[in-house]
Amino acid sequence: MPSTVFANYALLGAAIVAEVIATTALVRTESFTRLWPSVVTIVFYAVSFWLLSFPIRVIPAGIVYAIWSGAGIVLITIAAWLMLGQRLDIPAILGLCLIIAGVMVIHLFSRSVEH
Repeated sequence: MPSTVFANYALLGAAIVAEVIATTALVRTESFTRLWPSVVTIVFYAVSFWLLSFPIRVIPAGIVYAIWSGAGIVLITIAAWLMLGQRLDIPAILGLCLIIAGVMVIHLFSRSVEH
């Protein structure tokens, strides 16, 4: 189990990256009928949850999940825009900005998070 704040956040960051890879691959699975995108999706979701199990031991579960899901949503949206050509309108961009703001508020001002 990681003992430092940095290690816990590094594992949380790695869990977010693994989840983004899995979700990006999920688009290509065609309802799990294509083998390799399906394998990538399953493996990286498993890795993501395994990595998530470490910081959730010392950082409150709601905080970990808020950061994991919020950062994941933004990064998946960026990946879909860059790799899949998916477009966003102004309300979608504003909503994503609010998600980013929410994660920043948690990091900067919450006393629930270890610093």
